[in-house]
Amino acid sequence: MTKKAPNPIDKHVGSRVRMRRMMLSMSQEKLGDALSLTFQQVQKYEKGTNRIGASRLQQISQILQVPVAFFFEGAPTFHPQNDGGMGEAPSPTYVSDFLATSDGLALTKAFMEIKEPKLRRRIVDLVEEIAGRGE
Repeated sequence: MTKKAPNPIDKHVGSRVRMRRMMLSMSQEKLGDALSLTFQQVQKYEKGTNRIGASRLQQISQILQVPVAFFFEGAPTFHPQNDGGMGEAPSPTYVSDFLATSDGLALTKAFMEIKEPKLRRRIVDLVEEIAGRGE
């Protein structure tokens, strides 16, 4: 028996739930308690393993204090192949994927606390150099 891969939209919505939960420093257990679920069920939602129903998504949006549309921002879209080769560029979901990680969120929060623009630019230059993108 083969394991079915999560739907890309379900995975995206789940990652946005995780990102927002982490932004609020809320544990999976606390979100689960607010939803009357186990933290394991929250994990499955966040991984996209289990699909989040409309009423549950509305409930999550209220708990996490964001509109439902927040969870779909940057979501992958379906494009039929008969577009004559003029498809849209893929959406940069790597940004939301990065922000959904604890390192990504911590780095972003710390970076945004740096008020000096020149210092922020030097940090970006340093990271690009380390990544091998330096000019």
